[in-house]
Amino acid sequence: MKMANQTRTVRDSLGDIEIPMDAYYGAQTARAIANFPISGLRLPPAFIRAQGIVKWAAAKAHADLGILDAVKADAICKASDEVAKGALDEWFRVDVYQAGAGTSQNMNANEVIAARATEILGGTRGGALLVHPNDDVNRSQSTNDTIHIAMNMAGLDMLTHDLAPALDSLEQALEERARAFAHIVKSGRTHLQDAVPMRLGDEFRAYAHNIRRHRHWVKQAADELLSIGFGGNAVGTGINTEPTFAKLAVRHVAEKTGLAYRLADNPFTFNQNPDEVVLVSGALRSLAQALGRIANDLRLLASGPRTGFAELILPAVQPGSSIMPGKVNPVIAEMLNMVVYQVLGCDTTVAQAGAAGQLELNVMMPVMAANFLHEIRILAHAAQVFADACVRGIAADESRCRQYAENSLSLATALNLELGYEQAAKVVKHALANDMSLRNACQSLGIPENIYARALDVDALSQPVREMPE
Repeated sequence: MKMANQTRTVRDSLGDIEIPMDAYYGAQTARAIANFPISGLRLPPAFIRAQGIVKWAAAKAHADLGILDAVKADAICKASDEVAKGALDEWFRVDVYQAGAGTSQNMNANEVIAARATEILGGTRGGALLVHPNDDVNRSQSTNDTIHIAMNMAGLDMLTHDLAPALDSLEQALEERARAFAHIVKSGRTHLQDAVPMRLGDEFRAYAHNIRRHRHWVKQAADELLSIGFGGNAVGTGINTEPTFAKLAVRHVAEKTGLAYRLADNPFTFNQNPDEVVLVSGALRSLAQALGRIANDLRLLASGPRTGFAELILPAVQPGSSIMPGKVNPVIAEMLNMVVYQVLGCDTTVAQAGAAGQLELNVMMPVMAANFLHEIRILAHAAQVFADACVRGIAADESRCRQYAENSLSLATALNLELGYEQAAKVVKHALANDMSLRNACQSLGIPENIYARALDVDALSQPVREMPE
């Protein structure tokens, strides 16, 4: 506690500033902390991890080229590894809403790594730095390329290790319910009105297939994140970098992560436009809307239990009301809807910020990164919870489903082939006027049973005409 209350003086190009005695960060981070007390929100651990890998790869490339002392480069690599593993997360203190392009964030990483590398070399974080944050850690780099690279890497990491497994789990849960419900006949509905009969299993299989499609589309878009722009430096010219630095750095990132990162085709384009992030965010928006559609359907199909559809029974995970005893609400689906709306907000921010580039740089990257990574995180968590706490435990009221199917006036569609459109319409009008089923209306109108029984067989009518692939 005594050390935490003590300070030491550090210096940058603007002069002296006091920082906590035990801080790994330096003057520029301290100024950013003071300048931007905005939200209390920071870029997430995945972004810090990516920054660590960027600095590690740069130091490795410098060692390969022999343009940075091997001992110093090794210390930077070790310190960067600690950053990538989350060991120094507490010293990344800059608010999401910070200096344009992320200069504060980049310097936060440079200062923390320099201080830790100094310790590795036998110095102290409070003494003279043996590794310089700008000259050594940030060598051959600029905020303008490193923040963009880290945003791509963090996004791809979370898409690969968080969102993809969660969506796979949800797809499998929907497929399991599709198999369980394959025999259940229900009324289809279009325009929120009764339609021809179908199988509940086919409804759930459609949900699963739609998740599969969106997984594919997200992955297609996410492949663009593999293009990263080392070596462009401030504007794309590569000033102060060795010609082969960029290729070496990207190769080290690929080896470190096991992902097929490649050098951006045009460093000027990369520095000007973080559009691949906008592209992926758009795919996530579409995914979120698909998830919201499923959640809304389940809520509607489970409505009741006495005055709604009540075809589905969702798992009861908590009491639904503080005033109505015994009430149970579809809270997991409601949670997913809320996440969907938040994702739409995140995507709007990413899209607007992505369009805000000017000349050689887009300075809105910190808020883009924050929203991009946040939408991935909450989508992943929400999809997993939705699969585990809702979808896997869904039950169906088979008798209610069949009752609706057999009483749907849209069964008259099948009567067309047997009776013709005009006679079928007469049956429907008679059923409506006398509040009876189509079967009873046919009997009342004297239509032979062998004709209407065949036409109104809901089991046969609900079978798809063509086989669906597994």
